[in-house]
Amino acid sequence: MTTATTHAELSAEAAIVRDYLDASMKPDPELAATYVADNVVITFTGGRVFDHPSGPTGFNAMRYKWVKKKMDRFDVAEGANGTVVYSVGTLYGEWHDGTLFEGNRYIDRFEVKDGKIVKMDVWNDSAERILTRMGIEA
Repeated sequence: MTTATTHAELSAEAAIVRDYLDASMKPDPELAATYVADNVVITFTGGRVFDHPSGPTGFNAMRYKWVKKKMDRFDVAEGANGTVVYSVGTLYGEWHDGTLFEGNRYIDRFEVKDGKIVKMDVWNDSAERILTRMGIEA
């Protein structure tokens, strides 16, 4: 497995993922769609499944006033169905009530084959942060 942090250090597959994430965070789901295969499967937080980047963009619009990713690193490994790229970092943004947040951990797992993202899995701590804001803590 290799780890990269700057765009210049990224493999071709990790650069595709980085460009996809940059487009997603604008948000520009149509630009993001140029980086995915026609049959892409995006499994978002809570097990929500989408077949186009507009799905997560629409869901994020319900959850956040705005949200961006601080991409700390990209880990790359060969997988059974293509190259596997993990993007690891934190989310920052604003909840709909105007409260700013940062440091919300995320990890996104991608499978890239023939220059396109064919699978994406998304995890982050937003649900935990919402519970904490509601006073529900363990």
